Amino acid sequence: MPQNINQPSNQIRLTNVSLVRLKKGKKRFEIACYKNKVLEYRSGVETDLDNVLQIPSVFLSVSKGQTAPTQDLAKAFGSKTPVNEIIMEILKKGEMQVGEKERHAQLERVHNEVVDIVAGKLVDPRSKRIYTSGMIEKALDQLSSHGGAVHKLDEGKSSGTATPADGESSKEKAKEMPTWTGVVTTKSAKSQALDAMKALIAWQPIPVSRARMKLRITCPTSILKQPAKGPAKKETREDDAGGEGEKSTGTVKDRILGYVEQVENQDTIGQEWEIVGFVEPGAFRGLGEFVGTETKGRGRLEVLDMAVTHQED
Repeated sequence: MPQNINQPSNQIRLTNVSLVRLKKGKKRFEIACYKNKVLEYRSGVETDLDNVLQIPSVFLSVSKGQTAPTQDLAKAFGSKTPVNEIIMEILKKGEMQVGEKERHAQLERVHNEVVDIVAGKLVDPRSKRIYTSGMIEKALDQLSSHGGAVHKLDEGKSSGTATPADGESSKEKAKEMPTWTGVVTTKSAKSQALDAMKALIAWQPIPVSRARMKLRITCPTSILKQPAKGPAKKETREDDAGGEGEKSTGTVKDRILGYVEQVENQDTIGQEWEIVGFVEPGAFRGLGEFVGTETKGRGRLEVLDMAVTHQED
């Protein structure tokens, strides 16, 4: 004898989905999205919600097909908040749940993007030539595989002047240095690339330094010979063996030239002095502040190239 099965009207069955969850007001809310579309929406590649959501509804449990009651949504998000805005908040702030294959693919995409960014920003400090993505990848793998024992990488790079008495201070210094343990999917590729560069520069598994910036600096000639008013700045460069100490105060022109590692050309055009040269990225902010302060806004700093490298023939 056939039996009638009552199925709750608020249950919807969905398959092949990526879930985004957000806990708010002691309740956990979920939305069902198409695979790979959440990251595209968050990065701005995809803007149409219809292409992101499998169904424009908020769930208490997607796996059970249980939609969220109106009173629960009103209590958590406010009675006047439209469902569309609630969905957008969950989509932007929620935690994405993905399967193992999707997680691996996402991790691989982020990893490749991080390696490409780093390879374009770091160079061999001697030849100023870029490394291949493969060499950067191997260096990062070397850092992540060492984990907490990464200080061993630095033993072969030391100058040989350390003594046993320096052991304690060396260990403390190692703890403060940046480390690299691999990419994650919860942070942007750009921020992780910065972390990777800091670790590579600190530990030097291969000789690396930041690619220099190419700048054009202009300044009124009437200011050049004036004594610099600001205090001398101490510069620490990644490829310095023992540091140069403080730059001499000198004139405004002397101080500007002190920031420039290599001058490509300089000339006087009318009442303005112009110089094009290469500057370490770490000195860019200090140079900008100095030019702005000393010239009272009459000087200019123009970035011609963010990362100057030499390509192999």
